[in-house]
Amino acid sequence: MKKHIPNILTLMNLICGCAAVILTLWEQHLAAFLFILCAAVFDFSDGFFARLLNAYSDTGKELDSLADLVSFGLAPSLMFFTWYYKFGHECSLLAFVPLLIVALSALRLAKFNLDTRQSVNFIGLATPANAIFIASLVAYGDIMRHNATASVVVNLLNSTWFIPTASIILSLLLVSEIPMFSLKKKKLSFKQYPFETIFFILVIILTAGGIILFPDKPFPIWIALILGYYIIYNCLLYICVARRPKKTAQTTDL
Repeated sequence: MKKHIPNILTLMNLICGCAAVILTLWEQHLAAFLFILCAAVFDFSDGFFARLLNAYSDTGKELDSLADLVSFGLAPSLMFFTWYYKFGHECSLLAFVPLLIVALSALRLAKFNLDTRQSVNFIGLATPANAIFIASLVAYGDIMRHNATASVVVNLLNSTWFIPTASIILSLLLVSEIPMFSLKKKKLSFKQYPFETIFFILVIILTAGGIILFPDKPFPIWIALILGYYIIYNCLLYICVARRPKKTAQTTDL
């Protein structure tokens, strides 16, 4: 029985993803966001229990990718699509640009299954992080829209350029060669993980400061900001550190 536990959790991930898709089509974006969060919990749990129970299987590996494609590819793609299409841009072909997210999520998941470099950290943006970032933005925007409250996020989502542009950028990040550290660290050590430690310290300071200054903001915005910090931080780290030319030893003729 224990060998089936990881697969059962993966199927729960898939069910949550399907629920998120349905709720998105019903324009229940906050509920869809919550189901994507639940899918992420099940996605983490299936790997955890597979390691704990030593219940790895090729079926589980393929099933995990299929579930992730629905929960973290199709669902967030539709959240961007439905917002852009139904809230002011019905006649624009740009509404279909977010479908790039599901296409390149599929490519990323296929590459991930074959890429041995990503056993500890990621190469490119992980699909759960991408999905939760998109879902939290749209959920927050939906809350503010229903409350008729002015918001920078709502203004961005309602603009003609933001969702298509964000869809292209995030899709490219999914299949990029940018190293991105995993947020699932067992422990923090500045000596062992200096950049990760700095990131978590910054997140705690900035998020705590934001909550103190704006205590009435709905919680999806804080999740969106944390993942926004994560994406920007890793990209800057790549530009400033990873791509810096390595010094080569100089030789002199004697």
